Amino acid sequence: MCTLILFAACSRNTSSNGNGAASEPVLTYWCSANPHEIDLAKTLVDAWNAEEHTVKVKLQPIPSSQSSEEVLLAAIAGGTTPDVCSNMWPGAMDEFIHAGGLVRLDQFDDFLEFNLERVPAELMETFAASDGHYYQLPWKTNPIMIMYNKTMFRDAGINTLPRTYSELLDAGEKLTLDRDGDGQLDQWMGYRNIKPIWWQRFFDYYPFYVAASKGLSLFDGDSLIFENEASIEVFDLFRKIYKRGYFPVTDMLGDKFIGEQIATSITGPYSIPHVEKYKPEGFEYDFFPIPAPDDHTGPIYTYGDHKNISIFSTTDYPEESWEFAKYLISARADSLLLDLTSQIPIRKNLTSDPKYAEYFSKNPSMIKFADQAIFTRGVDGASELKEIFDAISQEFEACAIYDARSPEESIHLAAQRSQVIIDWNRSK
Repeated sequence: MCTLILFAACSRNTSSNGNGAASEPVLTYWCSANPHEIDLAKTLVDAWNAEEHTVKVKLQPIPSSQSSEEVLLAAIAGGTTPDVCSNMWPGAMDEFIHAGGLVRLDQFDDFLEFNLERVPAELMETFAASDGHYYQLPWKTNPIMIMYNKTMFRDAGINTLPRTYSELLDAGEKLTLDRDGDGQLDQWMGYRNIKPIWWQRFFDYYPFYVAASKGLSLFDGDSLIFENEASIEVFDLFRKIYKRGYFPVTDMLGDKFIGEQIATSITGPYSIPHVEKYKPEGFEYDFFPIPAPDDHTGPIYTYGDHKNISIFSTTDYPEESWEFAKYLISARADSLLLDLTSQIPIRKNLTSDPKYAEYFSKNPSMIKFADQAIFTRGVDGASELKEIFDAISQEFEACAIYDARSPEESIHLAAQRSQVIIDWNRSK
């Protein structure tokens, strides 16, 4: 009997002709359960099935659970994975690979040629696994940038967008106010969730770390490298932000950006449809890159919040799955991704390609995200990644939010604890 989580994989390899007999091979494709991505996947699957291919595709949104990674690991353990999934978080790659769940994609003759036509070589290399091979097809990114209220910046006399830490702190002083004169602050430069939850750091520490380090992640190969000057500078920046009151040390309910209590929000392009739907009349906003240390030179990198495509080792049709995976990142598919989800395909020269000119003329706010996309970094595929970010989160709380430890001490303790976690996992 098929359980709920394994439903999609039962009888996945053929479809029936209506009399109970198998008639043609079928690929099972899991997409994100996000409604916009379901619409995208349905459009693409319908188009594929309307064309002449050797296999048809059956679509199912990934079954619900606490996380898609848990669902996929359970399916790998049960041998009930789909043929193709487009909801692959790079941070879980090592777990999937070590479980034997994924097809090595660079075994296909055209893998590198196909990808390097689309993805910058430097960015492509960041998706390689620790064994040097590729198990994920780069697909889309949500570059993290800073959304800002143009009216609040203008009223504060800020005519140049902050590019450095000094400029950001100067802006914080001008934007953090007691508007009603009751002696209590009621407008702030920004706000971040202060709970030490590991994934919250993807919207403060990590994008700033990627920018400060000129595109590093937490690892170099198997070695932790985040105990460095970039991490210390980021912790020190946020320590100053909280100590000076530019971000409130509290939980804030509701959307305080649209409510015009905060002037900035660290977010991705997926916020645009929400703001457009709920913004009050006359509300003006835009985006700028993550600020970097004052002595920074070169391009500004940020966290890319990538999701990619993989083929699972249970497939009976690896070649056909590869052709379908390429179809999901075709030029037409990328255009639909923009139109239906407001997310950025990982594609070179996106804003100069005439195929996408109409979209960007109608959605100018997306141009900055598209330009930023090639200067993004993801996360390492380490199986201990969540525990490492948990260690960083606890020290971020101690140092940046509550000023209980120095940046140097907190980064050292986070790195020390992370190494203990790695050593313990590798000793098992």
